[in-house]
Order: sequence, then structure tokens, then C-alpha cells
Amino acid sequence: MKHGKKYNEVAKLVDRAALYDPAEAIALVKKTATAKFDETIEVHIRTGCDGRHAEQQIRGAVVLPNGTGKTVKVLVFAKGDKLNEAEAAGADYVGGEELIPKIQNDGWLDFDVVVATPDMMGVVGRLGKVLGPKGLMPNPKAGTVTMDVTKAVADIKAGKIEYRLDKTNIVHVPVGKASFTEEALQENFQALMDAIVKAKPSALKGQYLRSITLTSTMGPGVKVNVAKF
Repeated sequence: MKHGKKYNEVAKLVDRAALYDPAEAIALVKKTATAKFDETIEVHIRTGCDGRHAEQQIRGAVVLPNGTGKTVKVLVFAKGDKLNEAEAAGADYVGGEELIPKIQNDGWLDFDVVVATPDMMGVVGRLGKVLGPKGLMPNPKAGTVTMDVTKAVADIKAGKIEYRLDKTNIVHVPVGKASFTEEALQENFQALMDAIVKAKPSALKGQYLRSITLTSTMGPGVKVNVAKF
């Protein structure tokens, strides 16, 4: 992959062989985010887990103290009083069975997170083929299958993010925007790492965290010293 002049200039600031302290890495990533838009700062964590084994799966959610910098649209599947509760909590879309054909047949996917009350999971399950591949299926581990829709919506709007292993046993998570202060990014990064460290599967033998890379949308990757965690 060929990179442009701008990328090559900022890439010179990063020592590819070095392992940086989190604070240094964040400062560098901010410095190398030179695109014309507000780039997302992402963390890529390579683990020693084998996601093919259920007991080595990592999945959960964490509320970033300073949010993600992104406006998140929330869809809530509920019925009865829970519909009003979800609306009052600030959900963007609220409904039940009537939304199924809209998503299934019309391809409506104008939302970022789906929350469902447990009694609606039979209905939502019918959307598995559509929502599953997009990572939008509600899940109790992520706190998106719950009767407490007020808390679920409030947390998501405040900057709650989901983390999970991909097929290559890497976790990819946004921790903010390039416009955030270094302090805000550090706090978000620390909150994420605390959650990931806590989520270590007890069945895992050997090294848990293999590598941690911080990067902006268009910038070069900066390696973080795993020993810090």
C-alpha cells in the first residue's frame, strides 16, 4: 500500500521499533493525525486468546469517561411502559414487532446500537441474519439486553463502547477523537485497558496481551508498551 507525502512525513515521527508509554503514544498519535477531518483515535489489542474456544472469548462493554466524540443513535426494542421509558431516556428510535419488516425488507439500518428488553429477544432474534454480521445484535454481556432501558440508553449516550475479539483474536476499539485533549484520551484509554485486563479469561494459559497499537484513522500505528498492563 502506497502512502501519500503527508503520511510519510508524519510517519517519520514514529519509531517503528520502539514501545511507547501510553502518554507518549497518545501525544504522538495526536501529532500524526493531520487529516482535514476530526480523526478517530483507535486502539488495536492483539491477545493470546483463541476465540474459537468459548471459554477464551472476550466480550463486554465499558463507559469511556470522556465519551467517544461520536453521536450515537440508539434503537430500543420494548413493549408496554418500557417504550415510554426508552423514549424518556433519549433513545432515537423505539418500537417492537412493527420494526422487523422495515429492517428486514427495507434495509433500514440508521442506528449504531440496538437495545432490547429480554421479553423482546424472541422478536429481535428474527433479525439475527441482518444484525449479527454488523455486530448490532443485543447481548446481555454488553448490557444491551436489559429491563433497565433508562440506564442502557444513558450509558450508550455517555460513551459506552463494546469490545470483543475479532476472528484474528484482536480487539479494535475507538477511544475518542483527535480533537480530544491528551488527558481525555489518556483517561479513556486507561478505562478501556482496566476493563480488558479484568476481562482476561481464566482458561487462558500464556501471555494475555501480545501487543497494543494506537492509531488515528489516517495516521501511522504507535506501539504501546504492554508491560505497563
